[in-house]
Amino acid sequence: MKKNKFTAILLSLSLLTASFTGCQKETKPISKSGVLLNTSITVTIYDSNDTKLLDEAFEMINKYDSMFSRTNKDSEIYKLNESGKATLSDDTVEVIKLGLQYSESTKGALDISVEPITALWNFTSENPKVPDNEKLQAALSHVNYKNITINGNEVTLNDTEGGIDLGAIAKGYIGGKVESFLRSKGVKSAVLSLGGNIVCIGSKPDGKPFTVGLQDPFEDRNVYSEKVSVSNKSVVTSGTYERYFEENGKKYHHILDTKTGYPYENGIVAVSIICDDAIISDALSTVVFTLGIQEGINYINEVDNAECMIIENNGTRHYSNNFEKYLVK
Repeated sequence: MKKNKFTAILLSLSLLTASFTGCQKETKPISKSGVLLNTSITVTIYDSNDTKLLDEAFEMINKYDSMFSRTNKDSEIYKLNESGKATLSDDTVEVIKLGLQYSESTKGALDISVEPITALWNFTSENPKVPDNEKLQAALSHVNYKNITINGNEVTLNDTEGGIDLGAIAKGYIGGKVESFLRSKGVKSAVLSLGGNIVCIGSKPDGKPFTVGLQDPFEDRNVYSEKVSVSNKSVVTSGTYERYFEENGKKYHHILDTKTGYPYENGIVAVSIICDDAIISDALSTVVFTLGIQEGINYINEVDNAECMIIENNGTRHYSNNFEKYLVK
């Protein structure tokens, strides 16, 4: 018997309604929600009544989704994977370059050329199943970020059976772009929720930090393992409960080991990152998961302005040097 469960929202916000008071006219928060990037999206602005900003933010998210998706036949990544060579937009090239940087720095633990095996697992389908091992191992031989070359805006897959999957960093990049757009329009207090990626612009209008709830990996949605207090930060969680299915009593999650082709089995169920930059937070959540507990903690402790919490499958929590300063007591 098989069961498929997709938990789109990894992080939930615990935000008190805030407004400007005193001599100023009261400004109530405005918000818009929808489903994009295969997850639930919410944009909330606390210091503006201009709903056009919400519409424009969603238009941006939709635009980037249509560029970076590996399954949308009209996307740049899909066309590149099909043809093996393509001239891409500046944004898509930038994301690929960033992905290659992390692929190199982690020696392939995070590898954006993972598409040949993610396509076989196909966690977003109605009826996912464990791939045939022979096919999986054959696909795994084509996973190697070093087979991707960039010349200007032309990207080439030197292995014709290879492919790119930007799932580890795309939401972070998109969140960062929307954040920059809103700041350029004068927004100083807002929260972007892109599934498990939260971007906090400034603080609440009263100057207090936002409170972000970190999903408890052992409980239903909106039950928090911890809450953190942040301003001008991105908070991202990756976990085995985010996207998975069960087959013959065994759970298979979506974070794949590029050495074996199968989901990681390193005792980690969730990694939460707090960082200044949205795309770095997104990448680091996957990087730490792939590196394992001790190596992951050591890695984060060497990254400026980044902290992490790792939760083991027995519930034990591990913190980087300064993560606990963000915890709401």
